[in-house]
Amino acid sequence: MKQAIVVRSDIKMGKGKLAAQVAHASLSAAEEAMGRRAEWFDEWKGEGQAKIVLKTGSEEALRELFKEAKAAKLPAALIEDRGLTQLEPGTVTCVGIGPGPDESLDKITGKLKLL
Repeated sequence: MKQAIVVRSDIKMGKGKLAAQVAHASLSAAEEAMGRRAEWFDEWKGEGQAKIVLKTGSEEALRELFKEAKAAKLPAALIEDRGLTQLEPGTVTCVGIGPGPDESLDKITGKLKLL
């Protein structure tokens, strides 16, 4: 079991901002899993909460990954920034997918590169 967080590489974010956005995606997707796939969440948590952080080059690519995850019935969260610091309000920064079975996530994110 694992969780994937995919970050846009085409926008500039400071390290702290990037870390906060990744945390938002991880927590939001995990909360969805707790409600919809509690058995996946419990197994993932018991195994150490494995996460992988990947990158993609556009908002469109993130939205497509989110759509694919939802179609596969995986927990997923698309993160839009509130625009209080570095980014414009509504900027899509990342997507969290899972926790879920490794094979299911790999079908969607397996070709992406590590951040």
